[in-house]
Amino acid sequence: MTAQDEKFRLSRRGFMAAGAGAVAATAFAGWTPAYAVPAGSAGGPVSTLTPPPAFPEGIALYQQAYQNWSKEIMLDAIWTCSPKTPEDVVRLANWGHANGYTIRPRGAMHGWTPLTIVNGAPVDKVILADTTVHLTGVSVNAGGSPATVTAGPGATLDAITTALQAQGLGFANLPAPGVLTIAGCLAVDAHGAALPAEGEAHVPGQTFGSLSNLVTSLTAVVWNGSEYALETYARSDAAIKPLLTHLGRTFLTSVTLQAAPNYRMRCVSHTDIGWQELFGARGASGRTFEKFVRENGRAEAIWYPFTERPWMKVWSLAPTKPPFSREVTGPYNYIFSDNLPEPVTDMIGQINAGNPGIAPAFGQIMYATTVAGLAATFSNDLWGWSKDVQFYIRATTLRLTEGGGAVITSRANIGQVIHDFTQWFNGRMEYYRSIGQFPLNGPVEIRCCGLDQPSDVEVDSAGAPTISAMRPRPDHPEWDTAIWLNVLGVPGTPGMFAFYREMEQWMRNHYNNNDATFRPEWSKGWAFGPDKPYTDAPIITQGLPQTYRDGVPSSDNWDTANAAFNALDPHKVFSNTFLDQLLP
Repeated sequence: MTAQDEKFRLSRRGFMAAGAGAVAATAFAGWTPAYAVPAGSAGGPVSTLTPPPAFPEGIALYQQAYQNWSKEIMLDAIWTCSPKTPEDVVRLANWGHANGYTIRPRGAMHGWTPLTIVNGAPVDKVILADTTVHLTGVSVNAGGSPATVTAGPGATLDAITTALQAQGLGFANLPAPGVLTIAGCLAVDAHGAALPAEGEAHVPGQTFGSLSNLVTSLTAVVWNGSEYALETYARSDAAIKPLLTHLGRTFLTSVTLQAAPNYRMRCVSHTDIGWQELFGARGASGRTFEKFVRENGRAEAIWYPFTERPWMKVWSLAPTKPPFSREVTGPYNYIFSDNLPEPVTDMIGQINAGNPGIAPAFGQIMYATTVAGLAATFSNDLWGWSKDVQFYIRATTLRLTEGGGAVITSRANIGQVIHDFTQWFNGRMEYYRSIGQFPLNGPVEIRCCGLDQPSDVEVDSAGAPTISAMRPRPDHPEWDTAIWLNVLGVPGTPGMFAFYREMEQWMRNHYNNNDATFRPEWSKGWAFGPDKPYTDAPIITQGLPQTYRDGVPSSDNWDTANAAFNALDPHKVFSNTFLDQLLP
């Protein structure tokens, strides 16, 4: 890494998610999940947790804090262990079954959904198994057909793509945070913001769908009829399909994914396009999101609240360095994201102190900080290897709550879907402003990616992941695109969850026809009640499962996935109270 690279290294959602970070800085200053107090130790935090009985020997056990990404699920202490081998996980599962404990895999904790820990639920019979301590091995088979990488569940995308890059390989569609563990990615069908440009040739080994669609085989801990044991599934085995996106209802110990030849990319930022032009309807003229996707494939808009011009990032293939691009040799290149000016942090503090009405000024200063930061760090035009321009969210960035989901539609509808949503959103925000309410104060994020097309898989395949948000609909073969529409907000903002509920219901109704359907983004917020997410029982028990029944065979839908999870884990060792409701 050059001195210039070191100077410019940092990331982005500290700025995009500035709100939640300031919440953390204000309300939870100095609180991190770093400490680990071994079982039997006299030191550490006061805890009422009873030591687990006869815990398996050789597996480190300790009490440790827990926090999810937005810091809305936080525990001062929960029993946590760090298995060293897949066999340790098997011993742990059988011990949990015998002693009435549930085992929750723990990775980067970069998520909102209570798939690991349920806010407010008892944890006295819960053990977290931290995969990031020992289960992190990465091995690349560059000469395979296809080329593959095999990784332990706690291996991060940073580690996996670094190993791939050293062998001239990479992934076409990456989430923005490289800190994510691969097992966590597969649990929630993690994805990026990539489609092929119009006319771009398919490269064997690529997929523009979720990372789940890259899997060629995996190993999980499952019930074999008499005990929990390791079982390996090839992609050609129909039993693998529910496990490719499993929501934490199993424990993966190894995964093998196909890879493609690596390539150089350029990322250009635009901050001078009005939102009405950028989010123009289908076929509109000008610099539209639709046009950027058509010409480049890879794009993301970040639209700060009550501002006129979004931050539009456009990635494109660029084998050679463009004359005015800045070459980067590592990821996380938006320095200003983690170095917020004092006026921004002051405003977040005011929001948390009960002054949500400063949201318009907050949006304006975030936009101004972005424009100035891009210029000051020469980050308007970046060029480098694929992972180095796709990763831009650090583990240490500041955090916000997030709601929204995916609209599954045809590529031809990208402009219209985005136009309809942004017009609705702007109208509702202006209405609430007119009555003195500001329920949302974070940016809108808009991205697109492909679906989990079976033709992308370079080995014999039984089909797409059963409950991936990016699963194709056989009754709508023209639907080939997922449009991700998400809105962020500072935790604790009055009326925020009620607004998310209104938005979710509008999206479910509006995108429910012969042109599109709506699905949740598993890692984000959904099933919003009036004052909390994940509490709308009709969505959890009816509406959401129906999304994975519509247009697919009854032999391969939500119900068959649920039945598979219960067959592979009949004692629900790998479950929690929320998953028991979602997947009974």
